[in-house]
Amino acid sequence: MTPDSMTPEESRTPSAVSAEVWIDSHCHLWEGGADQVAEAHRDGVEWVVDIGTDVERSIAAIERATRLDGVAATVGLHPHDADQGPAALDALEHLLARPDTATAPAAVAVGECGLDYYYEHSDRVAQREAFAAQIAMAQRHDLALVIHSRDAWEDTFDVLDAEGVPERTVFHCFTGGPDEARAALQRGATLSFSGIVSFRNAAEIRDAAALTPADRYLVETDAPYLAPEPNRGKKNRPSWVRLVGAAVAAARGSSVTQVAAETTANARRVFRLGDPAGA
Repeated sequence: MTPDSMTPEESRTPSAVSAEVWIDSHCHLWEGGADQVAEAHRDGVEWVVDIGTDVERSIAAIERATRLDGVAATVGLHPHDADQGPAALDALEHLLARPDTATAPAAVAVGECGLDYYYEHSDRVAQREAFAAQIAMAQRHDLALVIHSRDAWEDTFDVLDAEGVPERTVFHCFTGGPDEARAALQRGATLSFSGIVSFRNAAEIRDAAALTPADRYLVETDAPYLAPEPNRGKKNRPSWVRLVGAAVAAARGSSVTQVAAETTANARRVFRLGDPAGA
């Protein structure tokens, strides 16, 4: 039996791989969406949050959320694409302001958006302008904000402070150390840890995970990127969020069961997720 031919109940029956319930708070279902979602459900993943990074991919994420149980969508303009400018931002605003509620669910967040000074695929001024606009968008629509920040901590915090931090703000794929973690937490943000937390050279990220309060952290795969150990280098998949959770549990000195319960409760609150339709 293939995943697409399974009933919702069959696809949501956890396998022996994971007895816990998880939420993958950040992934990109660009390839094999239905199969990967069904696999994730069988491995105990209740929801996956499918992240928009430009207009086309935001529309596609909403379409998948319409079609697949246990998938939530975001709309956003990634800093790599910030040079697309006002036209793209207006299109995202249109998606949020005028959803086709008969066929499409509302987005659960704005993003991923933010600043990336490592690659600088877009001009820094354009990145900051697009980031500020999306902070305002999240506030206007009372949505969570999903932030990408790489080699840009000072400017990220400056833009957030200038615009006002939305009540439900997530630093996705958190790659800072304890200092950056404290700065984000002081602003009321939630930290989301990816497979990087399992990497040998990620001691500072593990230190950040250890100090984060129980109600302020999430786990994610960022699939198809950043597969956790022991699968590093492979194409990542939402079902591996449990491996991220195990690495976070080790960093926090807690049980995997506790991390699953805390991060699932946190993701439900941050993204306002109810019970999936197929549950």
